[in-house]
Amino acid sequence: MSSRLRIASVPMAVAAVVGLTLPMGIAPLANAEPCEGAAAAAQPPPGVGVEIPSPSALPAFGSRPTGHRPAGANDEAPKPRLGQLPLAILKALTPPRTGQVQQQAGVVPSPQPNTTAAPPAAQAPVAQPVQPVQPAPAAAPVPAAPPGTALVGWVTGPDSPTKTIDRFGITGTDLGIMWDNGDPANNQVLVAFGDTYGYCGIPGDQWRYNALFRTQDRQLARGIEVAPGAVGNPYSGSPVWRPNLSKQIINSINYAPQEKGIIPTAGVAVGKTQYLNFMSIKNWDSNGAWTTNFSAVAASTDNGEHWGVYPGTVRTPGAGNENFQQGAFLRPGPGDPYLYSFGTPAGRSGAAFVSRVQPGLVPDLTRYEYWNADNQSWVPGNPAAATPVVPGPVGEMSAQYNTYLRQYLMLYCNGANDVVMRTSPAPQGPWGPEQMLVRSSDIPGGIYAPFLHPWSVGKELYYNLSLWSAYNVMLMKTVLP
Repeated sequence: MSSRLRIASVPMAVAAVVGLTLPMGIAPLANAEPCEGAAAAAQPPPGVGVEIPSPSALPAFGSRPTGHRPAGANDEAPKPRLGQLPLAILKALTPPRTGQVQQQAGVVPSPQPNTTAAPPAAQAPVAQPVQPVQPAPAAAPVPAAPPGTALVGWVTGPDSPTKTIDRFGITGTDLGIMWDNGDPANNQVLVAFGDTYGYCGIPGDQWRYNALFRTQDRQLARGIEVAPGAVGNPYSGSPVWRPNLSKQIINSINYAPQEKGIIPTAGVAVGKTQYLNFMSIKNWDSNGAWTTNFSAVAASTDNGEHWGVYPGTVRTPGAGNENFQQGAFLRPGPGDPYLYSFGTPAGRSGAAFVSRVQPGLVPDLTRYEYWNADNQSWVPGNPAAATPVVPGPVGEMSAQYNTYLRQYLMLYCNGANDVVMRTSPAPQGPWGPEQMLVRSSDIPGGIYAPFLHPWSVGKELYYNLSLWSAYNVMLMKTVLP
């Protein structure tokens, strides 16, 4: 999802304040994936196209072997500079591991309207010799995290405990959408990422439309660790084409003639079947805006190892479907038999809408019901009847039932790119005012896409958050009041 924010890097003035060195590139590690040519480094094995978990359940819907960077993909928005740029920020915001309890977050008023000018569009990076990263001066002032919120550590990238470069051939990626796989015998959290880069200055850059991790780590206060991947093992740390190279999980379905991304937006398990909502990008537009060809639902019956796309779940914009191009699945609270699916239009400026469906009917769009606030009713089969449950601008969002609050909560970034939370007694609302969790100014470089961890449903919230300047994913923690 690398083109959606278009912030080139932390501004030089900010970097000077926090004692950062702006690297112009990053050198491969000695044991990183070798530069062996685009065909060998980036493409999947022969014959890989649309993968279907069950031929009887998912009819083939075209195929286009992918895994290499398609011609013209994302070229109008250069990829970010990958590297260790925010390391000083990470060290400054990560609390010491002394066992002390974090200060609780207070409920704050809704933020004032944003008066800050939008960040400039990214400029194409200029090839420069790799510069060593200099340590930040000990006395340099650093930004402070909001009360109750702390940066736990990196989930991906060169500074992550998972060693995503060595284990998965991933130097940069974003999103990190998390959900429980629903398997009591081998309970894991699946983590889906957007546009993913590897190493080497070769055609393709080991670029993938998307990727997936699996983790059983419950010690979230120490970060998220992921085991290595193993070819054909559906419970290893990642589906891989070969050792140390995560594969692209959702390929093109050859539905749209112009496609510049296949971006996951939400995931959920029903029994042991994994469902992943994704959007097909037609064009990257201006800051925080993009155009979609459609959204759809992919499914896997082997814990995310192979995926197929249900043709009947394709939503092309129009007739109300334009409001469900991006999604957020929500498991209900006690006594509620439905699965809820929030929707927003493409980009970060639209409102949020909500639908519901019986869990066993996720692939059947005709069985969805849409909340209409005017009539205070659920309208079956008509997405055009949906009315906003949260006003825009709503960026990438996630939602869950919180057992500590006994309320539903959602996280998203508002118009100021701040991470905010809302709570509600019901999925359809009324949703309360925005409560500040992370101000964009506290973590320079462009934050977006807060995705809740499905196993943190109590007083301590853990969620992934993407940082554009590093083009990698961080794990955040907020302690509720």
